[in-house]
Amino acid sequence: PPRGIGSSPMFDLDLYGQAMAEHWSQALASWAIPPEILERAERDPWTFPVERFAQRAERAVSAPEGVSFERAAELLRERPGAVLDVGAGAGAASLPLAPWATHVTAVDSSPEMLEAFDVGADQSGVDHSTVLGQWPEVADQVGRHDVTVVHHVVYNVPDIVPFLRALDATTSRRVVLELPTHHPLTWMSPLWERFHGVTRPTAPTAGDLVEIVSALGLADVSAEYWSTGGEAGFAGTPEDRMPQAGVVAQRLCLPSSRAAEVAEALGDVDHDQRDLVTISWTA
Repeated sequence: PPRGIGSSPMFDLDLYGQAMAEHWSQALASWAIPPEILERAERDPWTFPVERFAQRAERAVSAPEGVSFERAAELLRERPGAVLDVGAGAGAASLPLAPWATHVTAVDSSPEMLEAFDVGADQSGVDHSTVLGQWPEVADQVGRHDVTVVHHVVYNVPDIVPFLRALDATTSRRVVLELPTHHPLTWMSPLWERFHGVTRPTAPTAGDLVEIVSALGLADVSAEYWSTGGEAGFAGTPEDRMPQAGVVAQRLCLPSSRAAEVAEALGDVDHDQRDLVTISWTA
């Protein structure tokens, strides 16, 4: 059974660590959409297109790269083992590891995402299974894994300490987290100001999470800041940006009829989410 998911002296945070965990939770709460704006939305602003995640996974499998991939792959190249992917989506974090994985378990709260993962895992030829639910509530269903990967998930986790505890408890060799240096929707802040007159938050940051992980007393904690490169911004004319504008309008709680206005506005927005942090530790 998973070890240490409950209270443990190892995870007793000092006052500073407790303050950082509380700051993380409160800072994420500040990203809530104002109720008066949310109630006017014609579409759920928090839904994610499965096709986009499937395409991301396909690109990751065809050309594996990045610090997070290397930190997971280097252990598995030495000795193949089981991989756990928490908040898996379609498998962009785990399926590139398929050549050295004896089994991949994907955890996600979306049945549609897990269906997309199944398709990709079948194509990769890796033995795999899925667990539907929220982490860490389903941690007791996954068993032990050699390597756990968690990409672009933690900004959705206000109660971060139990989340981290369960990752460590179900992992035998290494946990690898990847996240942007700032909240992934930070780039939209100028649009919220433009269309709603709302100032969006600036916290929490990846540095805050590094402090929390460090305060937990985990072994061999490493935080590596890196960039994937590429160009920022939205290229082309407003007409070229219309497919993107529809999704952005949805996130802004704007009706689809205003997509053309959003397409125009996107030309003035820097959209660079490629500054990343890989946090890893020995389990």
